[in-house]
Amino acid sequence: MAKLVTKTYADALFQLAVEENRVDDLYSEVTQLVQILDDNPDLAKIMSHPSVDKEEKLSLIRNIFSERLSRELCGLLHQVVVNNRYEEIDGILGSFIDMVKDYKKIGVAHVLTPIELTDVQKERIEQKLLDTTDYVKMEMDYDVDASLIGGMRIRIKDKVVDSSVSTKLNELAKNLRRIQLNTI
Repeated sequence: MAKLVTKTYADALFQLAVEENRVDDLYSEVTQLVQILDDNPDLAKIMSHPSVDKEEKLSLIRNIFSERLSRELCGLLHQVVVNNRYEEIDGILGSFIDMVKDYKKIGVAHVLTPIELTDVQKERIEQKLLDTTDYVKMEMDYDVDASLIGGMRIRIKDKVVDSSVSTKLNELAKNLRRIQLNTI
């Protein structure tokens, strides 16, 4: 149910952004709002607390955000509070950001390697991803995990390409166990 609520609100905001030709503006505002909310966890506690009256929550939104955010985004926050869905705000904003990235053909790749990559290696990986996908831009996230031994693991959305040595060794071990079981 929470995913449906999240998607419904995010879809509405995205459709509005497209219809009003304000995708970039609202995307920028939403990313700023996400940062504000991340920097102020006490706000989420207040907004989610059942003993805080709805009118107090709405007043808080007006006081904090009316000068900083567009009418559309303030309206979204207002509706979320009125409908007792504030606990879904992170998912709503995250879904909107994902929709904009899909719309603008911006891919997000998480690359895991056993050692730190050089800038040249990072550029090559990014270019290879651009060449082999429909994306026109990539946001790259690099991490190091020595347990991979060699190779790399790349994740874009729900797709994973794993050429790590550790995965290949695990597959080899599974195959050897199957061979041993078949010969017994």
